[in-house]
Amino acid sequence: MAQYDMVIRGGTIATASDTFKADIGINNGKIEVLANNLAGGRETIDATGKLVLPGGIESHAHIEQESATGAMTSDDYYSGSVSAAFGGNTTIIPFAAQHRGMSVSDVMRIYHDRAGPKSVIDYSYHLIISDPTEKVLKEELPEAFSQGITSFKVFMTYDKMIVQDEQMLDILVTAKEHGALTMVHAENNAMIKWMVNRLIARGHTAAKFHAPSHPAAAEVEAINRGIALASYVDAPLLFVHVSTDAGANLVASARLNGHKIFGETCPQYLTLTANDLDRPDPHGIKYCCSPPLRDEATQKALWRHLQAGTFQLWSSDHAPYRFDATGKLMNGANPAFNQVANGMPGIEMRAPILFSEGVCKGRISLNKFVALTSTNAAKMFGLHPRKGTIAIGSDADIAIWDPDKETRITQSLMHDNMDYTPFEGMNIKGWPITTINRGKFIVDNGELKASRGQGEFLKRKPFDNTGYSANLPPELDPNTNFGADLFSPASKT
Repeated sequence: MAQYDMVIRGGTIATASDTFKADIGINNGKIEVLANNLAGGRETIDATGKLVLPGGIESHAHIEQESATGAMTSDDYYSGSVSAAFGGNTTIIPFAAQHRGMSVSDVMRIYHDRAGPKSVIDYSYHLIISDPTEKVLKEELPEAFSQGITSFKVFMTYDKMIVQDEQMLDILVTAKEHGALTMVHAENNAMIKWMVNRLIARGHTAAKFHAPSHPAAAEVEAINRGIALASYVDAPLLFVHVSTDAGANLVASARLNGHKIFGETCPQYLTLTANDLDRPDPHGIKYCCSPPLRDEATQKALWRHLQAGTFQLWSSDHAPYRFDATGKLMNGANPAFNQVANGMPGIEMRAPILFSEGVCKGRISLNKFVALTSTNAAKMFGLHPRKGTIAIGSDADIAIWDPDKETRITQSLMHDNMDYTPFEGMNIKGWPITTINRGKFIVDNGELKASRGQGEFLKRKPFDNTGYSANLPPELDPNTNFGADLFSPASKT
């Protein structure tokens, strides 16, 4: 009589801290036992010669999301989650975007309706906040937190999404009060608009000019300002898609100084360069993303930061817009760089690129790979230890990798709803061959096994501040500002 619903035998298990040989016994979607020579599985997987890793957690993706201009990304929650699963992911946390005039409750209803019937793997959302009215701050965000949405994102750029510094302080304080983590797209809006206007006025409209239109200085200034704002109110802040050495240095310095500052970077910034934008018109627009691709020197610096711990997260920033009139070419057959939907696909390639370029080339350890692609996201976004590790009692979210499988990337291998991949022609070593979510096959040997709506919404825990001391400046500390409690409810006069 079978003791377990599933047994995974003979593989090498790796977590963020340990690598060891063991079998895994799974019951009712949970890991029930880790031991040697397990038998008695209704389903038995022979993982001899393979790596058995925690399922990936993709924590930065734009799926079935309208941009501020109204453009819809090409992937819905079915194609997006399927593509994620083929890339070894068992959880996705895309964005649910509030545009101005929308209530947070409406946003959540819209995205629940989109994700619930379609996602094949487990999911949650980060709220994008662009309209932080008093009602949003005092009523709607606390309600979202109570439903397990414990992270949200703000923009320091884009006219229709930007929040001003005063609004950002209010958002940071609200997040801190409710145990949420704020994420920020950090670029100086004025510098970008100034550069765009000068380039366009002088006829520099080709895709390659997207790179200088978003100068490194714009990211560096915004990161510096974001650190100052978050540190002033002693709130946690995650800088997403960091693309510059100087910006990463600011994150590293803030962390060294004890501030609750975190960083993320993406595969495109460590494998592609601005030269990819300089392709025959209009093909360069496929590589328009913000922040933009940089240069080889920056790539080397970002690898150093990844190795040193500046970045806690490795995310795709999957923002798929097809190379046709529904996406990149919606403003004509050869649009100016500032008329192009910003973003590139990559959800399926996120983990394989880091495994190949990082683990196989000796840049990072296998355990750091697990941390960057799964465990750190689980901890930062309130899912650990249910997700992000292989341990007794954790969800049986597992990706089995063939570390020796060699693959040449083509769009025909991808499972998203795109017509190109920016990583076309890249040679990859190492590939996830089986993906299991809560003890159920999602992908096995190149075949999709899951059905629409099989994924579950994840109610997440608050952000864990353990290891960080309270660090209010004297102007906000009642002990040194003559007793003014600036975080209590304001009195009505």
